[in-house]
Amino acid sequence: MQKIINALAVISFVGTASIVGAGGYVYLNKDSLVDQVREKITKAVTEAVTGSLPSLVGDAVPEMPDVTGPAMLPQTPSFRPSRLP
Repeated sequence: MQKIINALAVISFVGTASIVGAGGYVYLNKDSLVDQVREKITKAVTEAVTGSLPSLVGDAVPEMPDVTGPAMLPQTPSFRPSRLP
C-alpha cells in the first residue's frame, strides 16, 4: 500500500512541476510569443484582404470624386414655440 501512495506522490510531483515549468516558460517568453502570434495574424489578414476582397467587391466600390460641392447643413424643421393657454 505504501508503494502505491509513493507512486501517486511522485506522479503528483511530476505533474505539478510540469505545470509550474510550463507557466514559467510562458511568463519568461511572453514577449516573443506575442510577437509571433501578431505576425501570424497580420499575415493571415493581409492574405485574406488582398486575396479575396477585390474579387468579392468588384465594381461595387465607386471611384473617389475629383471635386466636391460645398458643405451641407443639416435640414432641421423650424422651431415654433407652442402657445400656452
